[in-house]
Amino acid sequence: MARERTVLVVGGGTAGNAMTVLLRQAGITVDLVEIKPDWNVRGSGITLQGNALRVLREIGVWDEIREHSFCFESLGLTAPDGTVLHVTEDIRTGGDDLPATLGMQRPVLQRILTDAVQASGARIRLGTTAEILTQDDSGVVVRFSDGTEGRYDLVVAADGLHSTTRAAIGIDDRPEPTGMAIWRVAAPRPAAVQRSDLAHGGPCYIAGYTPTGKDTLYAYLVEANRDRAAVPPESYAKEMRRLAEGYGGAWDEIRESITDPAKVNYTWFDRLLVEGSWHRGRVVLVGDAAHCCPPTMAQGAAMSLEDAWVLTRLLTSGAAWDETLLSGYYERRIARVWMVVDASVQIGQWQLDGVRGDVPGLIGATMAALKELP
Repeated sequence: MARERTVLVVGGGTAGNAMTVLLRQAGITVDLVEIKPDWNVRGSGITLQGNALRVLREIGVWDEIREHSFCFESLGLTAPDGTVLHVTEDIRTGGDDLPATLGMQRPVLQRILTDAVQASGARIRLGTTAEILTQDDSGVVVRFSDGTEGRYDLVVAADGLHSTTRAAIGIDDRPEPTGMAIWRVAAPRPAAVQRSDLAHGGPCYIAGYTPTGKDTLYAYLVEANRDRAAVPPESYAKEMRRLAEGYGGAWDEIRESITDPAKVNYTWFDRLLVEGSWHRGRVVLVGDAAHCCPPTMAQGAAMSLEDAWVLTRLLTSGAAWDETLLSGYYERRIARVWMVVDASVQIGQWQLDGVRGDVPGLIGATMAALKELP
């Protein structure tokens, strides 16, 4: 009888949780370690398009996702005063049997995924980090922060944008700021908000909102990045309200609800795309550890989920877990991810440069390409 294969997943975010559940569905033994003891359930909101929903359906959580989200089929472009200038029908990148787009509260998505991990039978350790000790052609020896060690057939690094595992295996790529930053907040949803609307111009480069449920949305303002030290966290609500003064329509209601600085998040936009390969030996990168882009196309989580789905398909194909398989994973993903990263950065760069680029055209062409299976 063949020995049961073992995988260590480092990181319990979207990519790591998806990877864990998909591998467990295939009968592979999985240990998951996550550095945060609370399993990282913070955040405001997230937009998920059809190609992300396709993977979430494979994971088995689609019904619950649909129940705790707000689905819609179009994107509105508005003037800063709220006047609707153009409405674009979203492309159903996940197929005709899934919505084009939905919004949901990020902590709810994380809770649904962590519930699925727990139900999968994976071994979970929170508040734990992992250090690669040695590896050979058949496996990897890892030491954990609790003093224990383990040997695995494969280590999947899903530990995010600032992945310590990526650095530990000699991949020197680091995220680079794009020059923009985003303010985000969860807020009550005005009844008129039935889709994402974006305003380009006004005090910020972008002002937008996305419904996340029956009574909720998340709103965001994108501006040039600032020195974080110059913006104390206790001023976040006041500062976001000030920026939002330049926008009308639904923003008149949203702005009044921005009162708690602890609920406002301020983050710089980064770009990362590891090129050449996403593995060293039997340690392989997925999600933000391999690539990251601004949320201008709302495809960051989708690309991470696709990574997990593609890598799992390869690992369960019956092929040897070797250099050929892991190189094939990179080769299958790189063109698609590169397209998304470049398009997402380009949209922001046009605004930074004051150039009137064809944003709807670029989004449409990219989404049309994403209808194809990864």
